[in-house]
Order: sequence, then structure tokens, then C-alpha cells
Amino acid sequence: MKKTILLLEDDRNLNRGISMRLEKEGFRVLSAFTASGAEDLFEKNEVHLIISDINLSEGSGLDFCRKIREKSNVYIIFLTALDQEIDIVTGYDMGADDYITKPFSLMVLVSKVHALMKRVSTEKTSTLKCSDIRVSLKEMKVWKGGEPLSLSKKELQLLIFFLENPQQIFSKEQIAEAVWDIDGQFVDDNTVPVNISRLKAKLEIDAVQNVRGMGYIWTKDVTNE
Repeated sequence: MKKTILLLEDDRNLNRGISMRLEKEGFRVLSAFTASGAEDLFEKNEVHLIISDINLSEGSGLDFCRKIREKSNVYIIFLTALDQEIDIVTGYDMGADDYITKPFSLMVLVSKVHALMKRVSTEKTSTLKCSDIRVSLKEMKVWKGGEPLSLSKKELQLLIFFLENPQQIFSKEQIAEAVWDIDGQFVDDNTVPVNISRLKAKLEIDAVQNVRGMGYIWTKDVTNE
């Protein structure tokens, strides 16, 4: 299966040139010219690497990276103008894995892409599956029936907690500690039940059961790949 690269570059000639070279290297390339377009492609596809220009005519590569980092650890290479050190530093702070300055040789870019793709190939990817629900722990993305499912950050963390601990009863306090306390957040008595209710409504499967006086349990079988 071909590895997928999401390319965010608003210079259409450069975008086309990079895409053609990477496709010759055997990669599947998704081209975007705006940050919003890139976000849409990312949500609808399993992406292994992102190449993003920092300075865009519409949107910001840095803002795009920040949004991606809120939900995924996918590798990111930034493209930036020659020697704009502040962009490079900011890019790394946002979570970029590498950068390349314009103008650049496609051979250098391809070399960096292959280096990061080797990490992707050697890393253990973990996917949790239950019924028609699939969760990629690497990308922090969820699909239901093959379609992307939009969950809030806490709903996703709650789902992963249950999928990693099926057939076990957890009290509200234990769930709150596992899902909310990691961010140092204060939660009231209604936080856990309300979020579980929202999660169940989005999943549309009756997997989370309330055990009276004890807590909650994920009742369905889960596979880990």
C-alpha cells in the first residue's frame, strides 16, 4: 500500500512539480493550495506525512500545523523562505519534524521524505477496532463505517480509554482521573456522564453501559492491530 503525503503549497507550479516527483518515488500525493483545503483532505484520508509551506496567500502553515498537532502526531516537513530563522524556530515549536528552505533541490526534499517515511515504516502502528469503529492511535483519528467521525479531543480520549480497557468497570472518578486529570482540568460530577452520553450518540452503538452504583463498562470486544 502506497504511503500518502499531504502537500500544502499555494504556488501551483511548485505544487505540481513536487507532486510529480514524489509520485515518481512511489508515493500517493494529496495536493492542497489552502490551509482549509488541507484540513479537509487530512480529515478524509489516512496521511503518513505532511509537507507544508509556512507562508500562504490564504491561511497560515503554522496555524495549520497547530491544528494538526492537536489531534495527530503525523510527521510534518515545513517549507520556508531562505534563512527566515524565526519561521524555522516557530515551526519546530509548533511540532514540525523537519524543514527545508526555498529555493531547494527536489532531490534534497525527496531524501528528507524517505528518511521520515522509514520511521513511519519501522514504527509500530496501532489501530483499535470495535464493530464498525476504527481508531488510529498514531493519527488520533476515528472512522465509523469507513467514514471519518468528528469527535472532540475529550470524546476521543474517552473512546480510546474504553477501547483500551474493554470489559472492565470504571467509576466516574477513575474515568475523570484517566481522561481529564492528565490535562490538569477540574471536572464536576456531571462531566463524565455528559461526555459519555455525547460519545454514545455519535458512535450510535450501545457499547458503554452504566453499572448502577459502580460506574461504566465497554461491553463489546475490541481488536488491536
